[in-house]
Amino acid sequence: MLNALSVRNIVLIDQLDLALDGGMTVLTGETGAGKSILLDALTLALGGRGDAALVRSGQESGQVVAVLQLAADHPARAVLRDNAIPDDEDVILRRVQFADGRTRAFINDQPVSASLLQRVGSQIVEIHGQHDDRALVDVATHRAALDAFGELETAAARVGTAWQELSDAQDAVVAQQALVAQALAAEDYARHTVDELSKLKPVAGEEEELAGRRQHLQQVERSASDVIEIDDMLNGPAAPAPALASLMRRLMRKIDGGQDLFQPLVDTLDASLVALDRTGDALDDLKREMAYDPAELEGVEERLFALRGAARKHQTTCDELVGVLARYSADLDTLQSGEARLGALRIAEARALETYRKLAETLSAGRAKAAAALGKAVGAELPDLKLGSARFIVDHQIDKSRISAAGFDQIAFHVQTNPGTAAGPLLKVASGGELSRFLLALKVVLAASGSAPVLIFDEIDTGVGGAVADAIGRRLARLAGKVQVLAVTHAPQVAARAQRHLLIEKQAVSEGAFMRTHVKPLGTDARQEEVARMLAGAKVTDEARAAASKLLSEVG
Repeated sequence: MLNALSVRNIVLIDQLDLALDGGMTVLTGETGAGKSILLDALTLALGGRGDAALVRSGQESGQVVAVLQLAADHPARAVLRDNAIPDDEDVILRRVQFADGRTRAFINDQPVSASLLQRVGSQIVEIHGQHDDRALVDVATHRAALDAFGELETAAARVGTAWQELSDAQDAVVAQQALVAQALAAEDYARHTVDELSKLKPVAGEEEELAGRRQHLQQVERSASDVIEIDDMLNGPAAPAPALASLMRRLMRKIDGGQDLFQPLVDTLDASLVALDRTGDALDDLKREMAYDPAELEGVEERLFALRGAARKHQTTCDELVGVLARYSADLDTLQSGEARLGALRIAEARALETYRKLAETLSAGRAKAAAALGKAVGAELPDLKLGSARFIVDHQIDKSRISAAGFDQIAFHVQTNPGTAAGPLLKVASGGELSRFLLALKVVLAASGSAPVLIFDEIDTGVGGAVADAIGRRLARLAGKVQVLAVTHAPQVAARAQRHLLIEKQAVSEGAFMRTHVKPLGTDARQEEVARMLAGAKVTDEARAAASKLLSEVG
């Protein structure tokens, strides 16, 4: 429910704070008093289109704040949570309109886009006037209204879920078909690649290992002549070890003969021979290490060049050849197993379609019953609204070839205003006055099933009077038993049905410096005087006051 409305510097409203209650509230006042300004301000707060002309002359900006109280399970609260907006007890919509045309929007003091503000506002408040079409032109709205009336939301949700599952199954079939087609197109190349790389058997890290082995073998090959030369020097005919050994034996004999003078020389020769032995051992180790088969170098190079050639061919690295082999092997596996998987997916798609059709057919049957019941219920409201010869028709078209989240059905509200004339869409067939009354009848019937919690009717009684205006008033009062109703009216029969009455009038401020719109709650006596003015016109007579008193007492 709309608890409060605060307006600052919007057209003729400099400052207005309005508290509202549930039930039915009427707003009356003379033409030009500012009733439309008040609704324009509320529309701005609900996310309507901004306009620099709304800002009061001489001000930089205007502002409208609407305070709304919602049930804990109201859909608008889910929208707030989905957008990380605090879901407080009250929902506060605020819109700032700047004189340069810019606007800013806020929900619970969090900045939001105008579109989000409009989305939330439209779920809470509906404004209907004689020329309004927001609730009537969209076929999707008609379908949703019918589902709410027939308590078919759960069935419709099941159809939506089944449609999503069917769509997923169809997407899976299309994707698998693409994979199989791609595999077929590349089959020959894939088989050639798999054969080639399977024979090559690439291993990650092998290139680095082969390159290192090749470098070592090449180094050994280049150093072979040096090793031979060293071996000849140490072990060939001119090798120093035998001569040094012979010399040491001769000197040792001299030492045995008592010539100790040669002992240091013998010790040095002995150390030299030991060093030569170690050098020989090191040479033997080197010769064993350098002993290689020339064919090994050839084989290493052949393997390394084969890997690098394959990598260049496939525009990749040697290490990634393993992945190339896996990918083309997978393509062949897809080709081999793809048809089987495609068959399984097609079976799943057929099952999903069968499930969808059963649920959609059940929903269509429910909608057919609900359409008949809605047409009958709205038709029952029409005679009192002086539309007794008119018919309200829920046009229900079923196309079982049409697969959608909403089912097979197209729903549109049609009317026939006079016998013998063609029925057609409500907006095209009904005149302005008829449209408002059809809308009111429809809203009365739908009030308990999916209506916004706040309904505002802007002069829907224009052009009618007497019994029709009274019928409109009674139906607005009935609506007010289920939702909050605010009605801008010129009909005393409507005004008399309200629990609360607000008078909108112009006031001169500061000795005529400027005019402003003022809203005044009316007590019993003031309300009788206002209803009398509505009955009498410019001059309120005692007869008009008496008639107003009688009207108020009759409806009270």
